[in-house]
Amino acid sequence: MDHTDSPSGRRAGAMADDVFSPARPPEEFGYQGVNHRQVVDDGLRIEYDLPIILRDGLTLRADFYREDTVEAELPILVVWSPYGKHGFVTWAMFEGSEVALDKLSKHTLVECPDPVVWCSKGYGLLVVDPRGTWGSEGDISVQSPQERDDLYDTIEWVATQPWSNGRVGMAGMSYFGWSQWQAASTTPPHLAAILPYDGASDPYREVAFHGGIPNDQFMRTWGRGKTMWGHQRAEDWLKATELHPLLDDYWRSKQPVLERIEVPTYVVASWTDHGIHTRGSLEGYRKISSRHKFLEVHGRKKWARYYWDDSVRRQIAFFDRYLKGLPNEVDDWPPVRIEVRDRYYSGQWRDEQEWPIARTTHIPLYLDAATRSASLAESHPETTVSYDATAQEITAVFDYAFPADTEITGYAKLKLWISTDGADDADLFVAVQKRDRAGEAVTFPYFTLQSDGQATHGWQRVSHRELDDELSTAEQPVHPHRREQRLTAGEIVPVEIELWPSSTSYLAGESLRVLVKGTDIQSYPPTTFVAGHTSDRNRGRHTIHTGGRYDSHLLIPVIPASLHRKEADAAIQ
Repeated sequence: MDHTDSPSGRRAGAMADDVFSPARPPEEFGYQGVNHRQVVDDGLRIEYDLPIILRDGLTLRADFYREDTVEAELPILVVWSPYGKHGFVTWAMFEGSEVALDKLSKHTLVECPDPVVWCSKGYGLLVVDPRGTWGSEGDISVQSPQERDDLYDTIEWVATQPWSNGRVGMAGMSYFGWSQWQAASTTPPHLAAILPYDGASDPYREVAFHGGIPNDQFMRTWGRGKTMWGHQRAEDWLKATELHPLLDDYWRSKQPVLERIEVPTYVVASWTDHGIHTRGSLEGYRKISSRHKFLEVHGRKKWARYYWDDSVRRQIAFFDRYLKGLPNEVDDWPPVRIEVRDRYYSGQWRDEQEWPIARTTHIPLYLDAATRSASLAESHPETTVSYDATAQEITAVFDYAFPADTEITGYAKLKLWISTDGADDADLFVAVQKRDRAGEAVTFPYFTLQSDGQATHGWQRVSHRELDDELSTAEQPVHPHRREQRLTAGEIVPVEIELWPSSTSYLAGESLRVLVKGTDIQSYPPTTFVAGHTSDRNRGRHTIHTGGRYDSHLLIPVIPASLHRKEADAAIQ
């Protein structure tokens, strides 16, 4: 069907057939099929496989939860992902989440609100299987214009039901958060508030690719492992990365128009989700047009923190304010609240008035290949360091020791002058690592389940080094990914690498270490649920050029004690 006038704001049309594969039959994983029924369990009245009819006549299936003894019309939270409302994705699949499972009811799906808790607070929860997934009809289409239209239709359908008070919100983490950006960008009249908790907003730059490098490990474990269960066809993101390696119309069609979002929004992000959600959560906050918007960024494992008592209390307060209209603490919330990390699960919370922080001073630390160090001194002789482009060990490092206590919060970049020997392209994997006064690495939670993360991470394919002059800033390079610029023999080129936003404090005597290599900074077994990249471009050796004509440097965002530049400078001199 033609969606030229669809509320998605973009022409949807028929998605190219080249990205579809046969869906994986749900019955292979024990799915029992559609069974529309009502039960009472744990004080909840649950209607399973409730039918939702879309504009094109196809039927979605949803489970609706409400408190058994309540007959009043309720504000409804829509929860949306392809992971199976019946619990296909289970907590047992993921080791290392640190979620306190003994505190959750048996009805709690991974990354979703606990129905027992939320229904007791006067909400109804509608958990939806999107188009094509499990018992819902059609082809599976992930984060697409079609899915945006389906979200719009579902929200407006909810508002007309006898159990709804007409005010609809959305909740949940990861895909459940990502789908909120999609839904709100269509401006459904009855969508009253959203709470995207760690949700991506740019599928090309944040999920499918990093700096133009395919995120193929995640495309297998997540794309093929979690999003393709249905009875017809399924969009295959691993195939899509192979057929659409540039940021073309296919990927652009998946980008929600964030500026169209005007509903109250509470964005929760984590510094620990580099490689999937950190960037998109913060970009979403920056770009939406909501008058009432709040940002909270923590440094913990996101699944565990989502269910902490104080976190749930704040989530409920937000929806009480904007779905029930109850004046409460939210009226006094600061626009921004961040945790400045000092080490694993240790940090200080601070309120801010904006993001990025206006008083930030960006300071370059110039790399010196001869001494493997970084410094404020721009002038030093031209030198190089080379490394094996396929080596697994860390192969190029540059250290900088802080002479005074310093906070680094915000957007950073690494500029490298690069040449290759034996290849016409290069995939660069970089990170900034914190090191304590004894020279030992300080690690942080990483990608939901891991505990070996760095202060910040970045990735860049050198042939994708072209900058978008309109979108790029001095501290945040943005690459259009519209073409490849391969290298010629002996060519030395500048490459600006976006380092994902972070917040880390350093005491005097502690240091940062710039890490550069030709493979993932942290690598895991291929079945691990994590960002992972198999480079088909790296061969031979990479050479980093520093000094003289080659201003290779790390640009760091320093938060000064005052608004004066001289005090910012003094923090690291």
